[in-house]
Amino acid sequence: MPELVLSSLDRGVLTLTFNRPERLNAWTDALGRRYFDLLEQAEKDTAVRAVVVTGAGKGFCSGADFQTLTALQTGDYDETPDPRPNTFPTTIRKPVIAAVNGACAGLGMVHALVCDLVFTAAEAKWTTAFPRRGLVAEYGLSWILPRLMGQQRAMDVLLSGRVFTGAEAYEMGLVNRVLPAGELLAGAQAYARELAVHSSPASMAVIKRQVWNDWDVTLEASAKTAVQEMLASFGRPDFAEGVASFLERRDPDFPPL
Repeated sequence: MPELVLSSLDRGVLTLTFNRPERLNAWTDALGRRYFDLLEQAEKDTAVRAVVVTGAGKGFCSGADFQTLTALQTGDYDETPDPRPNTFPTTIRKPVIAAVNGACAGLGMVHALVCDLVFTAAEAKWTTAFPRRGLVAEYGLSWILPRLMGQQRAMDVLLSGRVFTGAEAYEMGLVNRVLPAGELLAGAQAYARELAVHSSPASMAVIKRQVWNDWDVTLEASAKTAVQEMLASFGRPDFAEGVASFLERRDPDFPPL
């Protein structure tokens, strides 16, 4: 059996590749379990500073595998679900970057957007698909999409279930960058490598927690927490190294998490 998720590490950047290309990397419990296991390992691995997630072949992730959906419909589904939620990547302390190379639909769209940053191929096909399958907005997309692209645009892609390209996803503010398909993975990895070289792992971990958590708090509460976090950062070796590397005009040598 081939590996469901491929893993490779290069200069601080771990690349995870969904590896069911014959099914456009459709999501199964086994694939999800392996993906989350690798994310957990990445968080503990001091050699990993940033993670890039992509898909093998022509798809990023085409959504839940239809065999799973059929089993759910007929009542024959008997697998024990992973206790980790689909939002699990948001809890990993290291930055996770999606490189959406192709079909990104339904649950696949969820897994792209719970990454911290999203790069997409201009030609990639995106769709929520839910209303066209008699389903509803899954796993927090009704919360995430309005915050990324505004309520009206979120309503459009959720209610219509229409297909749109990576280029349109960028125009609507859904993704960070759009690149030609042949440049996508290298572009995402180059960005991740910039983080690995120039950004403090401790700082990125705190910032990631701040951004994901602060969506549900007031400005006053966010500012209060930020003061506490800033005071804590003054005592870390990362602060001393960040200042020294700036004054000495060299790349920083930040300690791992």
